[in-house]
Amino acid sequence: METIETKQALLDQRYMRMARIWAENSYCKRRQVGALLVKNKMIISDGYNGTPSGFENNCEDSNNISMPYVLHAEANAITKVARSNNSSEGATLYVTASPCIECAKLIIQAGITRVVYGELYRIMDGVELLERAGIEVVYLEI
Repeated sequence: METIETKQALLDQRYMRMARIWAENSYCKRRQVGALLVKNKMIISDGYNGTPSGFENNCEDSNNISMPYVLHAEANAITKVARSNNSSEGATLYVTASPCIECAKLIIQAGITRVVYGELYRIMDGVELLERAGIEVVYLEI
């Protein structure tokens, strides 16, 4: 018999695999990141890193530096749900890389209560801020 924890771990692994696949939609060359926003076992939003709507799909300049207007996967998922009839209050965010400090602020303000991420980033201040805000943060190695 599966426990609730086992079922949640299996769901976490599945959604993280889906976030990795979603990251493949990104046109960014240096790093492709995907995010899924899940509430009540339903995907209510998704996102990947890339340029804003209407911009050319070039994430990096000629020196391979990210353009300043590139949106992170988390920001895309959060702004997408904001334009829908869904609410991110109490949702779980699955993201293939640990959130930066700017995305962490958006996550807190969006009412997301749990974040599952799959890769450690060199700067962990976003994760630290989420933990300080009382958000459950889970590192699920991918």
